[in-house]
Amino acid sequence: MKTREPAYYENGGPNNLLIDLDKARSVLEVVIEASYDGIYITDGNANTLMVNTSYEIISGLKREQVVGKNMRDLVAHDIINQSGTLEAIRTRQSITLEQEFQTGKRAVITSTPTLDDTGEVVMVMTNVRDITELHELRMQLRENEANVSELEAMRRELLGDSELIVRDNSMVAMMKMVDRVCKLDTTVLLTGETGVGKDRIASYIYKESNRAKERFIKVNCGAIPATLIESELFGYERGAFTGANKEGKMGLFEVADNGTIFLDEIGELPLEMQVKLLRVLQEGEIERIGSNKPTKVDVRVIAATNRNLEEMLKEKTFRADLFYRLNVFPVTIPPLRERPGDILSLAQRFLEELNHKYGMKKRLTPAAEDVLLQYRWPGNVRELKNVVERAMIMSSTDEVMVGNLFLHVASAEAQLLSSGEGIDLKSAVERMELDYINHAYQRWGNVRDAAKSLGMDAATFVRKRKKYQEKHTALQK
Repeated sequence: MKTREPAYYENGGPNNLLIDLDKARSVLEVVIEASYDGIYITDGNANTLMVNTSYEIISGLKREQVVGKNMRDLVAHDIINQSGTLEAIRTRQSITLEQEFQTGKRAVITSTPTLDDTGEVVMVMTNVRDITELHELRMQLRENEANVSELEAMRRELLGDSELIVRDNSMVAMMKMVDRVCKLDTTVLLTGETGVGKDRIASYIYKESNRAKERFIKVNCGAIPATLIESELFGYERGAFTGANKEGKMGLFEVADNGTIFLDEIGELPLEMQVKLLRVLQEGEIERIGSNKPTKVDVRVIAATNRNLEEMLKEKTFRADLFYRLNVFPVTIPPLRERPGDILSLAQRFLEELNHKYGMKKRLTPAAEDVLLQYRWPGNVRELKNVVERAMIMSSTDEVMVGNLFLHVASAEAQLLSSGEGIDLKSAVERMELDYINHAYQRWGNVRDAAKSLGMDAATFVRKRKKYQEKHTALQK
């Protein structure tokens, strides 16, 4: 029987086999060189056999620096700071670790050993994957999460004060600045439009300060009559004037000693009182009415105004020396229209509170949310809170819709309230109700649906509409 020769003799003998092996090696080298990942190959003794171009780019090392060199020597001379290859040889198992190169790039390297029949390592192939961008994104995410956590902690410190919402980038930047001054005794001047939440920021500064365990005294400088403001702020001795308490009275600065005093609407302070306040800031002492003896006080001052104090300086209605004393650390709170990222968060918070209070499950429709975002909010956060409460009351279903918002009414009310004029409450309510009725009729085009949207029957709708329109017409004549 004829013995069959090995297959490679059928193809031309051992010389052709060597040719095939050379081709295979060439193909393998092309594949390795084309790899996006870095490739690093050593023998079983950790002698470097091959690296590809991707490895050179990631590591910053040239082939001639490593090929033919032993990995132990490369590590010893700090050319490579960490070796998966050596660990793979030692453990005879695949090893994965994270490595940073001199180029600043970070990579995940996986070193995989190839074992012979006796279990000895004959080769280690290391795959080097560049994760620099992934690492940077991860760090950015951690930073963002830290910022959010920090701001959420700020909000929680306000003991449930829901009107301080920090989501928009402009508010995030402002709160980071505020946080720098909380622990100091520096005088802070808060500026911004009416209703932006200056009192909330002042409260936050106090609660985060080193004086948080002492008193926090709030003073509305615009609400105290000019004839009483000195005695309220600085107190008086007994018998200082007719009608005075016979025992005398401590002023609010004395009451706030070692604590914090918040002077809201500081722009309304009369000029003669501005001089006395300046003395408190400069000398740290007050003088009661009827006394020649100054009293030392240790009080941190936070002031706030919606007025342009620099314009008041030009008009000589506000003292320049007091302005510069107050303006040590100015903080401008952006109006709600400039912090759109806060609008829906605030609205949702107000709605959640009202739902909890009244046992309801009201929710804003997407269209209503869009309208809230588009509105200019002349009354700022205070107006938003009122609009949400009114809309919740006016909605006849669990959905608060666009028709329930009546933002044109809210705008008129905000302008009326900010004017400081007296309000005939009954007439204001009637005008508002007529506005709601007319708006509903325009929205639905018929009495039945309009009345339903306002939660009233058709007969009541018609009766009120006729009554208010007749009264309004009579007033116009």
